[in-house]
Amino acid sequence: MKYQKPTGTQDLLPGKVEKWQYVENIARNICRRFNFKEIRTPIFEMTELFKRGVGETTDIVEKEMYTFQDKGDRSMTLRPEGTAGVVRAYVENKLYGESEISKLFYIGPMFRYERPQAGRYRQLHQFGVEVIGSADPSVDAEVIALGYLFYKEIGLQGVTVEINSVGNPTSRAAYSLEIRKFLAPIKEKLCSDCQSRYERNPMRILDCKEDQSYFHGAPSILDSLDLECSSHFEDVKFFLTEMGIDFVVNPRIVRGLDYYTQTAFEYKAQGIGTIDTVGGGGRYNSLVGQIGGEDQPGVGLGLGLERALILLEKQEVVIPQADSLFIYLASDTKKADKEITSLVFQLRSEHISADKDYKGRKIKNQFKSAERLGARYLAILGEKELLNGEISLKLTGSDQRETIRLEDFVAVMLNKLKGMEG
Repeated sequence: MKYQKPTGTQDLLPGKVEKWQYVENIARNICRRFNFKEIRTPIFEMTELFKRGVGETTDIVEKEMYTFQDKGDRSMTLRPEGTAGVVRAYVENKLYGESEISKLFYIGPMFRYERPQAGRYRQLHQFGVEVIGSADPSVDAEVIALGYLFYKEIGLQGVTVEINSVGNPTSRAAYSLEIRKFLAPIKEKLCSDCQSRYERNPMRILDCKEDQSYFHGAPSILDSLDLECSSHFEDVKFFLTEMGIDFVVNPRIVRGLDYYTQTAFEYKAQGIGTIDTVGGGGRYNSLVGQIGGEDQPGVGLGLGLERALILLEKQEVVIPQADSLFIYLASDTKKADKEITSLVFQLRSEHISADKDYKGRKIKNQFKSAERLGARYLAILGEKELLNGEISLKLTGSDQRETIRLEDFVAVMLNKLKGMEG
């Protein structure tokens, strides 16, 4: 039987995985500058965590979660998003007892049972950040700015920021009355999901991908905000403007998760089929309490790495290549190969990338292998050189050779590497 990867997943092979590393390294560097610390949480959690945290009326919980019973007959779910697990870790490990706010970031796989298409995978990868312990609107702006800077520094063009406020429970209750009034005459025309959400969570209806044509002229939640939420939103806009970050206010942004309060935002870009959202996030001032901790405000974002990489390819952004192999060592006898095996290890111990032949190939084929691997230097240890206690070295692409004493070889190569770096 010939096995294939599961539907909606990818094999990240050499040549492609380096592009992922490039993007991930930029994310880590930005987090260092913003003083975020990395957190790594389990890939699976108790199902109830996502039902309570993400929301039972969301598409994620109703349709997309990979849920299974473990051998202890407990319901477990592969994480569909990162925030709930981070907040659970925050509560379980009592990070709320620390004097400083918690600024955390993660990079890792998420799992959603979706119909695979451009930009949608069943195993996807997200870069996310969470700030827990502050209700300051400047924190919202900083989180939005972090995502904006990420897209800028990986080299993407045309990524825009859209923001909204989804209020607090009081303002959302007032808005729910308004949206129900608006939707009542067309309720029967809505899809079955929207009809079921009409009573349970009418604001979620605006996030429907099927019924958007019915929502023209729908009331804006911004008109239902209380003074606290309205003031918070104005401050977020002020801080973004002060940072020089362009944004558009979009009252239709409600995000796909129930835990959001006040600020909600998305990053938009064209070039992935019908998908234009490449990342997003928002504030969640009640999630910590819902998950069982001491109530703390929070705000975060999640950015899809697959979508970022698709856009990089569409925009033909040149990603810097990883350093090629520094030196390849070739030999033509078994005795010389034993010496080379030792030299390769010594070079690697000095942080020099080195390789050799492992298939017993003829010396000319080893030269070709060095060329394919992009080795900067080629070292040759033949029978004559071994007898003289020497090794021959040449710069790839050059006919010039130099002869080096075997006992000096590692030190010479280390100096050559330092000379390049200096």
